[in-house]
Amino acid sequence: MEQRCGWATKDPLYVRYHDEEWGVPLHDDRRLFEFLILEGAQAGLSWITILRKRTNYRRAFARFDVRKVAAFGRADVTRLLRDDGIVRNRLKIESTIDNARAVRAAQAEFGSFDRFIWSFTGGGTIQNRRRRLADVPAQTPDAIAMSRALKRRGFRFVGPTICYAFMQAVGMVNDHVVDCFRHRELRDR
Repeated sequence: MEQRCGWATKDPLYVRYHDEEWGVPLHDDRRLFEFLILEGAQAGLSWITILRKRTNYRRAFARFDVRKVAAFGRADVTRLLRDDGIVRNRLKIESTIDNARAVRAAQAEFGSFDRFIWSFTGGGTIQNRRRRLADVPAQTPDAIAMSRALKRRGFRFVGPTICYAFMQAVGMVNDHVVDCFRHRELRDR
């Protein structure tokens, strides 16, 4: 039996997310936007709650098409506040629209959101060697710098802890513990 990170419970959704997605380097603007929004939506909730609502989020937010979400208006906010398939929090919904607009601005300035966001790790994955889950910090200096830069650009729900969780999810850092089979696989990519 393969060893996994301790947070990857026996829930099949968690296991699949851990084994197939978490920590895999992403360079697609739409998927990066999706993860940024989902990490912000998770604030104050458990990640499994967001994973279970992920399909609904994709439907509600135009499959995370940045241009479409950036064009959302008041009627869309009202519609989304009635959608029980997502977290119905006005601030989180409005921040998703604001963040889409901020992604568009970053795309215009840097050529892609990918180029901008990966600049915080020099364009590559930081390979950590955490022995225990307790060794994984909630935030790092890179996440703090990312948070500050995103906030200056008008992003919301992007505190340092959310930014670090985002960095872990999209493979900007490899925070699988060293005895997890995915640590080795992602290190050797």
